[in-house]
Amino acid sequence: MSRPHSPNVLTVAGSDSGGGAGIQADLKTMLALGTHGMSVLTAVTAQNSLGVQGAWELPVEAVRAQYRSVVDDIGVQAVKTGMLSSAELVETVAELIGGTDAPAVIDPVGVSKHGDALLAASALDSVRTKLLPVATVATPNLDEVAQLTGVRVESEAGMRRAAAALLEFGPRWALIKGGHLPGEAVDLLTDGAEEHWLRAPRLDNRHTHGTGCTLASAIACGLAKGRSVPEAVTAAKEYVTGAIAAGFALGGGIGPVDHGWALRRDTPGA
Repeated sequence: MSRPHSPNVLTVAGSDSGGGAGIQADLKTMLALGTHGMSVLTAVTAQNSLGVQGAWELPVEAVRAQYRSVVDDIGVQAVKTGMLSSAELVETVAELIGGTDAPAVIDPVGVSKHGDALLAASALDSVRTKLLPVATVATPNLDEVAQLTGVRVESEAGMRRAAAALLEFGPRWALIKGGHLPGEAVDLLTDGAEEHWLRAPRLDNRHTHGTGCTLASAIACGLAKGRSVPEAVTAAKEYVTGAIAAGFALGGGIGPVDHGWALRRDTPGA
């Protein structure tokens, strides 16, 4: 007898050759959370624990062909986006997602963990006007929400203002990630009518490469399983908090979160 097939989740993002973020982090998260991960590659980066040494965007035709190949044959229950470095790519992916009957988690990646620019300034308007309107959930960190809305957050009250400004661009839900604020790690999820404050202890571990990609992918996995947005985000926050706690040194810089921590939690001798 064949077992029931896992939900299909598609990531549209760039590659991280060091394996901590991007497509690689997305697929590891999808496997760990019991879904079938599929990918549309948008860019190739030369990247390690010290930073991004180079990035090469794929042609729009290649991105479109990958997306259609997967969606038209296999189908998807959720889509997640990451690095979309140009306005042309942003607009193409927004059009593709707009024609797909599945929830979409938009992670508007602007810079890497090391401060390397991953989104052209000229693409910001396309993110605002094309990509955010097709988002079920948009998941910017504080730097990204400032880029998109002009709202600079220095307190929890500022997170509420940032969320309101982001929602004006059309996503159904905004998840403002407050990890850069002092104190506990707090995120705000809101659709403009209801609010969910998600809190976790701040962990003393600098190995946090891939946190944003991992969180967005985990949310997509929850949505693919039929969970509501608040349920999916709450479960994703729990998963990524565990992954940060288990983050490990790799190379000479910032190491990655541990995507497999939950798989080993119940394994004897792990």
